[in-house]
Amino acid sequence: MAVSGGSASVGHEGWVLRGAVAADVEVIAELRAAVMRADLERLGRYDEHRVRQRLRDSFSPQHTSVIMLGGEFAGCVTVRPAEGRLWLEHFYLAPHCQGRGLGSAVLRTVLQRADTQDVTVGLNVLRGSAARRLYERHGFVVETEDPVDVFMMRPPEVRTGAPASA
Repeated sequence: MAVSGGSASVGHEGWVLRGAVAADVEVIAELRAAVMRADLERLGRYDEHRVRQRLRDSFSPQHTSVIMLGGEFAGCVTVRPAEGRLWLEHFYLAPHCQGRGLGSAVLRTVLQRADTQDVTVGLNVLRGSAARRLYERHGFVVETEDPVDVFMMRPPEVRTGAPASA
């Protein structure tokens, strides 16, 4: 499911999602290596070749959207149907685009589309990753954990920021 459209108050320019094409694989593989390096090193699992090859092996242009900010490549997100849910995968933002609300804006768009399909969204995040806080703010809860990954899910129609008792 490629996601399109959207805007956010990120700097002075809006963002858009465009469908990925096969030619995007290498720039996305490089982004993955850069974004995941610190967490993988902390976990003792960084391998310069493997971090890129895992993206290449699982790259699915038909399920991936490229995040463009002001006409420039800013990141990507994959939303793949499997096991009765949508899996949020390969959600990476270029370091200079992080911490400015872009990740939340993109995630809100993805989750709104999942809600219209009345489907649960699942993901996994590396243990200790700062990205986990982003997912928790958007209604994801832990299902299981292993020594490396935390598996999270979000049922449809979770309202972020709403009072717990309505």
